Amino acid sequence: MEADDAAEGILLSTCAPTGAGNVMLKRFFSRSRFDDATHDLYDTIVAQARQPVLYTELAVPDTLDGRFDLVVLHAILVMRRLRKSGEAGADRAQLVFDIMFADFDRTLREIGVGDLKVGKRIKQMAQAFYGRAQSYGEALDQDDEAMLAQGLRRNLYGTSEPSEAAVAGVTAYVLAQEAHLAGQADADLDAGRLSFAPAVLPAADRVSI
Repeated sequence: MEADDAAEGILLSTCAPTGAGNVMLKRFFSRSRFDDATHDLYDTIVAQARQPVLYTELAVPDTLDGRFDLVVLHAILVMRRLRKSGEAGADRAQLVFDIMFADFDRTLREIGVGDLKVGKRIKQMAQAFYGRAQSYGEALDQDDEAMLAQGLRRNLYGTSEPSEAAVAGVTAYVLAQEAHLAGQADADLDAGRLSFAPAVLPAADRVSI
């Protein structure tokens, strides 16, 4: 995404301190069509995307673009896992996608983007999402760590120049989350009980920025 597109599309909840997301999202969507389980999944995705270690130890830029990309990354991982749970999981994955883009749409309108421009911005954000989903999905399906690292470098870091250690660290983080999500029960996920592997890296795995 271009920087101005991300700036207009980023979630307000991702700009809030960690832990504030639940209250904000429940308030904003209290009368929405989304059920509690979908809210809980999305709240957990946003909270994980705001873990400080991702910005400090793994050097993802703490910018609107960086925050957007981390929300998208975690959503993609969760949606991949849900789709492996049969029809019910696929339905739940669609709801996660829908609530995320409802949040994007709401944010655009709240910051004053005109109705005629909202559709264009949402389309740009959807294109960014699908491009990332394809890139990460192909790499994970093929167990191609180098391909995954390339996609993460391109999308998470943008115009910044991360160290090789930072890219290796975020790649290892994504692989750990993919494995962790695979171990969660279908019933728990469908009920909104989602967890991620700890974001805190062992001291031996920390990177220099």
